[in-house]
Amino acid sequence: MERTLIILKPDAVQRGLVGKILTRFEEKGLQVVGLKQVMITEELAARHYAPHKGKPFYEGLVRFMTSSPVIVIALQGKGVIDVARKMMGATFGFKAEPGTIRGDFGVSSSFNLIHGSDSLESAKTELALWFKPEELFTYDLANRVWTYDFTKGMPE
Repeated sequence: MERTLIILKPDAVQRGLVGKILTRFEEKGLQVVGLKQVMITEELAARHYAPHKGKPFYEGLVRFMTSSPVIVIALQGKGVIDVARKMMGATFGFKAEPGTIRGDFGVSSSFNLIHGSDSLESAKTELALWFKPEELFTYDLANRVWTYDFTKGMPE
């Protein structure tokens, strides 16, 4: 099972969308293995967004991400990175398809509600940046056998 990082950004928190967004991931069958509210420091934002340093939007992004608490989530599931990114929708709400998180809740070309790791490598790096090992949990969900088909020994 893969793990990925999800950040519910300041606009999601300020608009009271945390429960609705988290519910979508749980209803899809993804497992929450870490969850916390964080006030991001400029240093942490700079580390997380280091690949974007020097780009025109970088300073505004850091300012935005440090403007309000965020919710940081570690999700687990088969193909969780691709599943979560599909659920998030296109980067900007006005371009995102209805039925996606951004498509249903976003219209801005600046505020896009949510971050999700874009690869297995970035997920590992980002999870280590945001969570201590003891903050990530390993446990079986009671409904796991009804979420995935395990008849061949592996989740399908």
